[in-house]
Amino acid sequence: IIRMGQSEEEDCFPTQLIDGNGEFNVEGLDTFVKKTKLSDSGLSYAVVAIMGPQSSGKSTLLNHLFKTSFREMDAFAGRSQTTKGIWMAKCVGIEPFTLVMDLEGTDGRERGEDDTTFEKQSALFALAVADIVLINMWCHDIGREQAANKPLLKTVFQVMLRLFSPRKTTLLFVIRDKTKTPMDLLERVLREDIQKIWDLVRKPEAHKNTPLSEFFNVAELRQRFFHSISPGGLAGDRRGVVPASGFSFSSQEIWKVIKENRDLDLPAHKVMVATVRCEEIGNEKLHHLATDESWLELQKAAEDGLVPGFGRKLSSILEKYFSEYDADAIYFDEGVRKEKRLQLKSKALDFVSSAYATMLGHLRSNALESFKIRLEQSLNQGKGFANAVRDAQQSCLLVFDKGCEDAAVKQATWNASKVREKLSRDIHSHASSAQTARLSELIANYEKRLTQALSEPVESLLEAGGKETWPSIRTLLKRETEAAVTDFLAVVTGFELDHATIDDMVQNLKDYSRSLVEKKAREEAAKILIRMKDRFSTVFSHDKDSMPRVWTGKEDIRAITKDARAEALSLLSVMTAIRLDERPDKIESTLFSSLMDGAVSDTSSHNRRLGASTDPIASSSWEKVPPKDVLLTPVQCKSLWRQFKSETEYTVTQAISAQEAHKRNNNWLPPAWAIVLMFVLGFNELMMLLKNPLYLLGLFVAFLLCKALWVQLDVPREFQHGALAGVLSITSKFLPTVMNLLRKLAEEAQGKTTQGVPEYSASQSYRHQSPSHSISESVSSNISSLADDDAEYSSPALVQRRNTSNVRETEISEM
Repeated sequence: IIRMGQSEEEDCFPTQLIDGNGEFNVEGLDTFVKKTKLSDSGLSYAVVAIMGPQSSGKSTLLNHLFKTSFREMDAFAGRSQTTKGIWMAKCVGIEPFTLVMDLEGTDGRERGEDDTTFEKQSALFALAVADIVLINMWCHDIGREQAANKPLLKTVFQVMLRLFSPRKTTLLFVIRDKTKTPMDLLERVLREDIQKIWDLVRKPEAHKNTPLSEFFNVAELRQRFFHSISPGGLAGDRRGVVPASGFSFSSQEIWKVIKENRDLDLPAHKVMVATVRCEEIGNEKLHHLATDESWLELQKAAEDGLVPGFGRKLSSILEKYFSEYDADAIYFDEGVRKEKRLQLKSKALDFVSSAYATMLGHLRSNALESFKIRLEQSLNQGKGFANAVRDAQQSCLLVFDKGCEDAAVKQATWNASKVREKLSRDIHSHASSAQTARLSELIANYEKRLTQALSEPVESLLEAGGKETWPSIRTLLKRETEAAVTDFLAVVTGFELDHATIDDMVQNLKDYSRSLVEKKAREEAAKILIRMKDRFSTVFSHDKDSMPRVWTGKEDIRAITKDARAEALSLLSVMTAIRLDERPDKIESTLFSSLMDGAVSDTSSHNRRLGASTDPIASSSWEKVPPKDVLLTPVQCKSLWRQFKSETEYTVTQAISAQEAHKRNNNWLPPAWAIVLMFVLGFNELMMLLKNPLYLLGLFVAFLLCKALWVQLDVPREFQHGALAGVLSITSKFLPTVMNLLRKLAEEAQGKTTQGVPEYSASQSYRHQSPSHSISESVSSNISSLADDDAEYSSPALVQRRNTSNVRETEISEM
């Protein structure tokens, strides 16, 4: 008996796989797999199981062969059950990795003669799991009919028929306590006994004539266990071998099937194990991918913005885990492996697709923003809108396509066409919005231009209100509209719009200019009463030279009033209707005939009998004028005229009063009878003056001096505050005024004496004049100049009187 050391026991890691009650030790097997690193072996491992009667030295044999540390029977304590259930351990010093299982002995008294269920189950488990099955026998039992090995072999053969396996299991018979009988003879007898047992075992119809060699290879103990998985080795048939990483799960499932007393289909079991394990491997790789730092950094960077080389980096990360999957699942069923790899690939790509979609989103956003910037720059440079859109779109889509190529993942067949279509739609939408905004801005500019070109001129023309008002407005409207339309067409050509759209826009522009004029006309029509009163006031209060009228008594107020009212009525007729279509109408003649000349009455006897009114302005519409063009209806015109006359009567009354007051203030001549009486009574004196011209000259000079004093003292103004106040004021000013006149005469005379005689073209005519005429003209001019220099005028009436006196002086001097 060889006892193993502590270090060897740790190396072989003995573990109870199935206890005596048939419970599978899942945790123990997982621990064993991790400690021994069984999963790393792939297909390079072998499983050896040993079967035999109880107390036949199975554990001792395994400990000697494989340096394991299974518990051995103590011979001094008597024969009893040492190994309960199924134990397993790693063979020490054997290459490749060899796993050995020690099965509970058969034919034990502890379980009894009838309790063979566990024996069959453990035998079936060993045949399904192990590559090599050691059958431990005593040499002296060979050839005996009732030897203890026959129930064991019968059990093995019976359970083998429940097992469908694509490979052969090697049965290695270990004959212990050899006698003197030759080995060849023992082998022949053993083979014959085994064949007899095989022949006697009840087989299913499918295997009724199947020889034993189809299921087992019988080898000798002396063959080595080293390199047992090599071709021709003890475990050389590797068909249907479960990879080491699936050994734990496969063992559990096999035992589960055996416990349920079902036939074990190892090929199907192999596929099932491959399915489960490949899926586990795939999930493990997905988990590692989800926590991979490189992936997390790449994902975060993709969320923040564009990542150069995104597709290459992500492809590298995915390839790493796909390669790891291939390495871990390489020994499993190929069909299952490929299927699960496709599932892993699909799940991994689904997992990372959000980052790829985020990248495409960044590319789309950047491309759209680039399109907006390029379009704006092109438009600011004066490029046509349609050309600018095409160039910007082509450039941005090219950049987007290159970005998609850079973001493409090698393992995926993702298509960025939908995002590209979305980008194209966004570009088109922005282009449409920009076009609408540009066109709106363009139209607004031209409308503003028309407003500036038409609003004030039209208002001025309407305010002037003459016969040429509407023709001038039509000419202005046509000229400005055509100019605006021409410029607009030159600009809008760059948008490459269809003809119908352009025609609509041009028509809208024309309609706008027309509506602008109509709106201004309606605004002015609302203020027509004010305009009429202003026109009346202007004409009534100013003469033809636009000078303010001074009501001196000579003006014909009736005629002036009529002219002013005619001008106001003419303005009303202009503002009555919109005349942009050059249609003739009778509005002006109707208004003048009805309002200026009096109402026109119908002379027909029928109308007189019926008492019907024939007033042409007692209507709500104008003849030959569309209702949409009517600004003021005839009834409204009649009401406005009545109100206008009422509000301008005061102005006429004031003018008449001013004229009468002026006449009263300027009437200084005595009555006609007094003039006649003076002429009769002073006839002798008059004849005397006529006979002596010097008297006339003296009187004339006195008249001029008195006139100058009259003007200089402003006698009418002084007497406005009363006779006493006028006398006192004139008295105080008389002497200074006389002295001032004399001084002026002296200075004037001295200046003429010192100066030479002027030479001018009229000198000859001057010599032909009479002396009296020359003297009177000189005196008159001197006195007038004095009056002009020193007189102060406080009212237009005084100015008028001064002008009148000057005229009269000239007339007298020329007499």
